[in-house]
Amino acid sequence: MTATHKPLGSLSVSPLSLGGNVFGWTADEAASFAVLDAYVAGGGNFIDTADAYSAWVPGNEGGESETVIGNWLASRGNRSEVVIATKVGALPGYKGLSPATIKSAVDNSLARLRTDYIDLYYTHYDDESVEVAEFLSALDDLVRAGKVREIAASNISAQRLEESLACSAREGLARYVALQPHYNLVSRGTYEGELAEVAARHGLGAVPYFALAAGFLTGKYRPGTQVDSDRSGSAAPYQDTDRGRRVLQALDTVAAAHRAEPATIALAWLAAQPTVVAPIASARTPAQLPALLAVSEVTLTKPELDLLDEASA
Repeated sequence: MTATHKPLGSLSVSPLSLGGNVFGWTADEAASFAVLDAYVAGGGNFIDTADAYSAWVPGNEGGESETVIGNWLASRGNRSEVVIATKVGALPGYKGLSPATIKSAVDNSLARLRTDYIDLYYTHYDDESVEVAEFLSALDDLVRAGKVREIAASNISAQRLEESLACSAREGLARYVALQPHYNLVSRGTYEGELAEVAARHGLGAVPYFALAAGFLTGKYRPGTQVDSDRSGSAAPYQDTDRGRRVLQALDTVAAAHRAEPATIALAWLAAQPTVVAPIASARTPAQLPALLAVSEVTLTKPELDLLDEASA
């Protein structure tokens, strides 16, 4: 990764965020350490996780990803060199955004991460049973206490995001600096439009999750093929559709022109979109990282962007 880091509030982040959802799930601690080491060696500094990762796995309780990352930070002694993003609100037993939930969940996350501060703290899902002033006041307390540097939102409506930003401005509370939407070449409707407009109007940086559509945009899930992967079920909805075929064909065309992998082109398309600061992508092995880190080395032309836009429309 050769590109310079980008601002995200007061933070400075690399153009690819490493997804930590696989740590403690499809990558054990040793494999996770190898991926984290390779990511940092490749110039990355922006690691994304959540307290709920990976509670969906039989035998797991959640917090596994944070624990792996915390052990890695402690063993490498590099806490000040990386930007750690985690989330609150989706872990069983700590769901929602009540002030009590936020204040107990953050302490648990800090303990698992083996650190005394979180760089970027997301509300994982909006909780419309709680007034925005109530949860923003709790988050503001964390910032003032030095436990959190910046706050951000994920899975929130344009209306509630606008309401939250207005409340922060009115009450002098910490404000969201980033937004983590579900956004990629085959899932555009959840972000493009009103939500993206709110982010642009208020200067929020977008950090899209499912940037590679659960692996579909790597090109390995082709129509008629079967892949032995824990994530294959998530990629299946795109696999045998006309739109999915069009997108893969366009990715292949552009990738060939750049001598790049389809995954690199899919991430480069995201990186070229207004408001996007750093797409999130995960890797189970170091061998999967070069195609992801190469996003900073590819600049798509307008005809290439148009081709991808038309294929994914």
